[in-house]
Amino acid sequence: MNYVFEFGWLAQYYPQIVKGVLITLELIAIGAVLGISLGIFCAWARALGPAWLKPIVATYVELIRNTPFLIQLFFIFFGLPSLGLQLGELTAANIAMVINLGAYSCEIIRAGIQATPKGQFEAGASLAMSRFETFRHVVLVPSLQRIWPALSSQVVIVMLGSSVVSQIAAEDLTFAANFIQSRTFRAFEAYMVSTLIYLCLAVLLRQTLAVLGGFIFPRRLVR
Repeated sequence: MNYVFEFGWLAQYYPQIVKGVLITLELIAIGAVLGISLGIFCAWARALGPAWLKPIVATYVELIRNTPFLIQLFFIFFGLPSLGLQLGELTAANIAMVINLGAYSCEIIRAGIQATPKGQFEAGASLAMSRFETFRHVVLVPSLQRIWPALSSQVVIVMLGSSVVSQIAAEDLTFAANFIQSRTFRAFEAYMVSTLIYLCLAVLLRQTLAVLGGFIFPRRLVR
């Protein structure tokens, strides 16, 4: 039996696809900004923070990096209500993505900090800066510049991993594809379209981060 490809349903389900794309973009935008911010704080805590804070952050990082994202999502959405904390689908998805990216970006940023020459720390100390001021004004920007490609790749990975939020009925792109195939029974076409959209989003996000990195960290001409 020959399979006949049919994409006529695209026009009918266009609103669901657009809504799924917009929610996916919303998830990665919030996740990237807050996740990287959390990662910067955790990297500072592990590399330069007070002794009492380091084991707390280390435990968080190891816990998140060694457990599946889907389990983390289920724990937040299904587990926390048992403690009286009820969260909506998108709120739970956003929190899970921020926590997940925060742990992974922490280790990436920490690697950049550890590659910082000791002379920069000494220069900050000679200017009577505190450890946090030295980190903020002297260490952070060069560290981010060194690890920006790796950090960008991690953001793209988290964006692709956001597809599992459909398991808690968050109406992202994967949710839209599941909805369409359940109505049309055209699973191959539905997931082919969603795959191509994810591919375009990943390429676009990677290029956007590359341009953003060039804007934030302009290369200095050597004279």
